[in-house]
Amino acid sequence: MSIGSGIYVVLAAVLLDFLLGDPRWLPHPVVYMGKLITVLEKGLRRIVSNEQAGGILLLLITVGTSYGVAQGILTLAYAASPYAGFTVAVLLSYTCLAARSLHRESQQVADALLRGDMVAARRFLSHIVGRDTENLEEPEIWRGTVETVAENSSDGVIAPLVYLMLGAPVLALAYKAVNTLDSMVGYKNERYLNFGWASARCDDLLNWLPARLTGLLMVMAAPFIGLSAPAAWRIMRRDGGNHSSPNSGIPEAAAAGALGIRLGGTNCYFGQPVEKPTIGEPVRPLSAAAYGGAVRLMYGAEGLLVAGWLVMTISFRGAL
Repeated sequence: MSIGSGIYVVLAAVLLDFLLGDPRWLPHPVVYMGKLITVLEKGLRRIVSNEQAGGILLLLITVGTSYGVAQGILTLAYAASPYAGFTVAVLLSYTCLAARSLHRESQQVADALLRGDMVAARRFLSHIVGRDTENLEEPEIWRGTVETVAENSSDGVIAPLVYLMLGAPVLALAYKAVNTLDSMVGYKNERYLNFGWASARCDDLLNWLPARLTGLLMVMAAPFIGLSAPAAWRIMRRDGGNHSSPNSGIPEAAAAGALGIRLGGTNCYFGQPVEKPTIGEPVRPLSAAAYGGAVRLMYGAEGLLVAGWLVMTISFRGAL
């Protein structure tokens, strides 16, 4: 894929994601990655006694298969015709992006809250967070929604875009494979502490730069949408490490600072309360306005990344 065609692939993928999101009828690579991981986990646990070694094999096979299948499909498509190759590249790239889907899923929570349906709001929130939601009150539901949008702005939007820009859809899909592995086996419990260690560490590594880039992009986007860039920068610097993840706290802190809200605190998992460090300052309440601001920050960060990448790519081509 040439630099020129790569520009159009990225732009078309971003546009498709913005317009369509993730249609439920469309076959999605992540679904097949999940099925592969499930099959491999069962097989590797049977034949490899060392859990860490089995987890390393799971990571290598899953990522290698995802990369190889994507490369094979693209090669066949471009061999058929440049137009077929371009179309397949756009479709594969489009499946890696989740901005519209994140907006749509979180908006269901917000809409339920705005119409006063707490039962539906809790149910919709349970689809996008891992914490218990049955007994949450309105401010905590808003908090969970804003935290999800802020955190996933990095690993669901900016990170796949970065890898798409660096290495076309094959690299973006390899990243999605690692991200899917982390979501399935990257838990710090008895079952996955050792088996999922490699996947979790690889996900941390691949998200290190995108998370910090997301935070910086949020700071830069803040003044364009009526939010505070200085506060976003200050809170990101101060509270970005207040998270169990080495990466998730960065975009959450940038969003919290820009919005003037406090995130973190007590969450319940399987009925057990877990105290987490707080992020940000409660200058404003957790509300629909905070949620709307988080969504605008997500799109603003994405837009700035695409614009900056376009400028650099076109300038590079002009210098050749």
